[in-house]
Formats: sequence, structure tokens, C-alpha cells
Amino acid sequence: MSFRSGFAILLLLAVSLLSLACREPSDTTAVTRVIDGDTIIIEGGYHVRYIGIDAPESGEFYYLEAKQINEGLVAGKNVRLERDISDKDSYGRLLRYVYIGDDFINAEIVRQGCAWAIAYPPDVKYQVYLEAMEKESRQSKLGIWR
Repeated sequence: MSFRSGFAILLLLAVSLLSLACREPSDTTAVTRVIDGDTIIIEGGYHVRYIGIDAPESGEFYYLEAKQINEGLVAGKNVRLERDISDKDSYGRLLRYVYIGDDFINAEIVRQGCAWAIAYPPDVKYQVYLEAMEKESRQSKLGIWR
């Protein structure tokens, strides 16, 4: 084997390993931490912001309950992530719809009254459904709608 072919093989190997190290998270991954009612951290340290909803922030009414509901739904579990149009928000968080099996977590959090359905164009693929979940939650006077 010549020096050039050996170098080419090493270069190809290095590029392959680098691409693996820099890859985005897979579509299915484990939740390592719940930040609040609409943000989680997944394997690899990626922050994921749920698309189409807005849960109370720290210090706001129903913050703790929303965080606890989210923890009960996803903490330590494998989730499937679905992207809409945008990849990340201005804070660098991945924007995703989150599922466990067929359960749509974004919608479940809204349905339980732990978040508002808020459209953030262009990411509006399921917005009509999320708004229907908010209407149901309001009518049932759940969570933030008490």
C-alpha cells in the first residue's frame, strides 16, 4: 500500500468518525431531564422545545404542576421526535413534536390544562388539533383554566 492510499484511507476514516460525532439526535431518543412544561433535555444534551404550545414559566401560576405533568409523561422514557419546518429556535433548542408510542405529548400537555396552544409560524402542522385540545381543557376547567 502506498503512502497516498494509506493517507486517503485514514482521511476517509477521520471524516466518517467526525460526521458521527457531530450528528443530530436521532428521531427516537431518551429524555434525560425535564426543564418545565414544554422543554426537555434528551440524550446528547440537546434541549427540545415542544412545538405549538406554551407552558407557564418558573414563578408563574401552574408552573410546578405543568412541569410535574411533563415529568410524569416523559422523564426517563424514550420519545419519538418529529420536526415541522424550523429546526431550532433563537435559543438553539430543537423544535419538535414529541411522542411516546402513538401518544402526542404536546397535545396531552395542552389537554390536561398545563399549556396554551400557541401558533409559532411556520411550524403549525398540528395547530388546529392543539387548539381543539385547549378548547376541551378550557371547557372542562382543567389546570390553568380553573
